[in-house]
Amino acid sequence: MKKIFIASAFALLVLASCNKDKEILNTLNDYNIGQQNKGYHFGDKLQLPQDVLDYAEAITISYGDKESSNLTIDPNFFSLGENDVTFNIKTKGGEVLQQDATINVFAKAKARKISYEVVNQYPHDAKNFVQGFQIDGDIVYESDGQNGQSRLLTYKLGSTEPIISVSQPQEIFSEGSTIVGDKVYQLTWQNKKGFIYDKSTLKLLSEFAYPEAIGEGWGLTYDGKDLILSDGTKTIYFLDPTNPSKILRTIAVASDTEGYDQLNELEYHNGSIYANVWQKPIVLQINPANGEVIGIIDFTNIAKQNTTGNDDVLNGIAFKGENMVITGKNWSRIYEVVIK
Repeated sequence: MKKIFIASAFALLVLASCNKDKEILNTLNDYNIGQQNKGYHFGDKLQLPQDVLDYAEAITISYGDKESSNLTIDPNFFSLGENDVTFNIKTKGGEVLQQDATINVFAKAKARKISYEVVNQYPHDAKNFVQGFQIDGDIVYESDGQNGQSRLLTYKLGSTEPIISVSQPQEIFSEGSTIVGDKVYQLTWQNKKGFIYDKSTLKLLSEFAYPEAIGEGWGLTYDGKDLILSDGTKTIYFLDPTNPSKILRTIAVASDTEGYDQLNELEYHNGSIYANVWQKPIVLQINPANGEVIGIIDFTNIAKQNTTGNDDVLNGIAFKGENMVITGKNWSRIYEVVIK
């Protein structure tokens, strides 16, 4: 009888402990869900519920291949936007409880709503599935996508007749492109490589492999020093143009209220990165130092005149002097706008 009593008492103790573990994890989960939309800023302290703190001997956070006991939003540990983390709670009883969570980190400064005025319109070949778009003088350099239709071409702004057009093989899906001195760099979507052409003739000079961390090629621009690449995630990569397989640094992108991924066509101008967000009629102005969105241009009124489905979306940013020039996949128009 005594043995049965002891076993029963132990079972109740284990059950109580399991229930307490579950209660603590539920409390932590409720806290994390409540904070997810509100988000954090760099320097904020995670104000975990007191019940969780009292139950724990130690708490760490795992993010990627890193782990930290610092419950502060540290820019050396977290990045802007979504951070998929795991809380590791070592209880005073010696167990380790784990719970996954998403920590959103937003920019501190409010993003400016940027207005614009359309000052010119130009024809654009509606067959062109625009992936990369630059203007040099009055010459447009355009990278068009789709398997079997991918190409790099040039034409005069105001005309739709190509000056030079270089087609890619069937298996290539071309993506973003940019001018670097006397060369043009062009990405591919899922082929894990890019091309380098002579700017004057569009003769293919060489190819380069993507760094392992980059899964896909989306947008590409150049800041006068580094190539700047997007891959459809929240991350923007800075690459060495003399060795584009080398990542120099990265930033993640977020405004004061929202983290952004699916960053697509890119353009660098006057110290800012401008980025389309795929399937959204907006262009983000991004601080290249830290990834903070400092301005948002809403091109809904232009996009709705040109978009009828999921493919023909805004996807082209260039500059003609200080004026922004935009177009989209399969659009019949190019728009020159004054940014205010």
